[in-house]
Amino acid sequence: MGIIMHAAEIEIIMLRAISNLTPSNDLSPGPLQDAADKCKQIMLNKPVVFLGWMMLDWLVPYLLWISLTLLLASALTRISRIAVPGWALFAFFWFGQIDHYLAIEDYFNVALFSAAGLLSFYMAWMVMNRKFSSRAFYWASYAAAVCGIVYFPFAEISALQMGLIGFTTQITARTLQFLSVPVIMESWNIMSLNGRSVQIILACTAIESIALFAGVILSVQAPLIRKLAALAASTLSIYLLNIMRNGFVLMAYGWSWFGEGSFDIAHNIIAKIGSTIALLAISYLVFLLLPELLSIIDDLAAEIKPRRGDTA
Repeated sequence: MGIIMHAAEIEIIMLRAISNLTPSNDLSPGPLQDAADKCKQIMLNKPVVFLGWMMLDWLVPYLLWISLTLLLASALTRISRIAVPGWALFAFFWFGQIDHYLAIEDYFNVALFSAAGLLSFYMAWMVMNRKFSSRAFYWASYAAAVCGIVYFPFAEISALQMGLIGFTTQITARTLQFLSVPVIMESWNIMSLNGRSVQIILACTAIESIALFAGVILSVQAPLIRKLAALAASTLSIYLLNIMRNGFVLMAYGWSWFGEGSFDIAHNIIAKIGSTIALLAISYLVFLLLPELLSIIDDLAAEIKPRRGDTA
């Protein structure tokens, strides 16, 4: 399988080489030649895929927004045939991300995005065969649209992404400072403690979990008051617990609570286990407030099983 290389990665290689030039801006062929050789090697290793992706790379974001628009339109109009291309384009979007993660050897996300793409194709096939005869398919299309509309603007639009990251960094730092922890804001997204720095990225803002809960809650058919209560309880809890998580990781790393591997232990083990337990507890609370949500999830699980009448 060829590996897709984003244009940004090639640009980074070039910029790193150029940054090695002397202050006198001496454009000697050495660094530039090294960068050119690296670019050439990338293209020689996967020429067809590289060139093909450079031609189609601009299309992927449009696939995302078109698919979300179609899914939302299908939910608002209850016309199932609009959801079919919506799910199919959503699948192409997920598959379009895979080679980027192959290039950086992030195989967990390769598996995750592959599963998302296959599931989206499967949903397109199921809706094409069964339409919205089941409320579960209608709900799934609606939920996917809302989740995407909440999350992807922050993932794809730099200004929104930087704003959310900066806000989360500020809240985390000020919370720790209020608790007399001597945190220093080194930059809009970097905090340091005891000479050790931690950078906040989009994944540290909990926007993924917030978008997920917002999507499944707002799309379910239930009284508005209970939906708003479930939404407030889940999203506020997630964000506040995430601030605590960020603070814990910084303190564990800055003060070396777990020795040399303090960051990895705090971030990759303790924080992940804690986040999983917290999300399960929040899910239970949401199900108590919205039993209709648990019912529709059960319906969807039953409906996605193939039947004899389904055609390929």
